[in-house]
Amino acid sequence: MQKKSAIKRCPWPTVGDKLYLAYHDKEWGVPVHNDRKIYEFLVLEAFQAGLSWRTVLYKRENFRKAFAGFDYRRVARFGRREIARLLKNAGIIRNRQKIEAAINNAKRFLEVRREYGTFDKYMWSWVNDKPIIHKLRSVKDYPPYTEEAVAWAKDLKSRGFKFLGPTVLYAHMQAVGMVNDHIIDCFRRNDSSKLSLPRSRRG
Repeated sequence: MQKKSAIKRCPWPTVGDKLYLAYHDKEWGVPVHNDRKIYEFLVLEAFQAGLSWRTVLYKRENFRKAFAGFDYRRVARFGRREIARLLKNAGIIRNRQKIEAAINNAKRFLEVRREYGTFDKYMWSWVNDKPIIHKLRSVKDYPPYTEEAVAWAKDLKSRGFKFLGPTVLYAHMQAVGMVNDHIIDCFRRNDSSKLSLPRSRRG
């Protein structure tokens, strides 16, 4: 009797780590169009800078509670009291600069929404409204960033966003499906770009 072939995945999910595998299998690379979800990924990716994604992933629900369910309208109103509360929260990454950046970015996020209607519309314009599909074969093929990430990071900086350089932004683009970076042998490669979280005018 022939053995069932093992599922092929990207080279980075940790084998035996159920949370990490679930993230890869169900979320990573699926196009996101909901503004609150987009803000969530921007916050998490900025906090990940200099750390591992696994560290952030295991604190994700703590971040969700700490940052008002990633409601950027509410986070934009955070002041000294909320910053002090967050700095005492052992469930998140207690980095003052990153905490202040998340609050600042919520304010800038609202400004972009006022200009474009949704952050989603602005964000996806950087890839002409469709995922860029790379043909990667191994972990060594992953670039640290792309020219689209560099251009977008420059624009965000000019708008006053913090902690969103090309490398962080490229990781965000991979996560929200602006780029399909599942390797060619990964079982999720062909499915991810076909799925999407629906567009939302409210977010």
